[in-house]
Amino acid sequence: MKNILVLCTGNSCRSQMAHGYLNNFQNGKATIYSAGIETHGLNPSAVSIMAEDGIDIAQHTSNHVDEYQEIDFDFIITVCDHAKENCPFIPSKNAKRIHHNFFDPSKVEGVEKEKHAAFLKARDEIKEFCRRFVAAELS
Repeated sequence: MKNILVLCTGNSCRSQMAHGYLNNFQNGKATIYSAGIETHGLNPSAVSIMAEDGIDIAQHTSNHVDEYQEIDFDFIITVCDHAKENCPFIPSKNAKRIHHNFFDPSKVEGVEKEKHAAFLKARDEIKEFCRRFVAAELS
């Protein structure tokens, strides 16, 4: 069983979506964790856009990376440049570090239709990344 950490700035949006998809796709081969270098709480728009695709992340919590210091991760996936550049040291012995800077839909301003489109774009990019990751690394 592999341990996978998805890391973002606030653990509210992109890392939560990746956590949901990785958990859905991993088929009993991994334990998925998500965290931030800060905690911002769950973004309600992230919860609703995931629900539209049948993935329930409503019970996820926004966690700080320091909560997982005792876990030896096999993979640490950063999903934003800020987290990659500002991540504290994570003492996992042989963790493979993977980085992909996903578009941040929470920064989009405008009418509800524009915000929804932004979350949909980010969700679909994250979904495809997670599908490819699981196929390549957990097969």
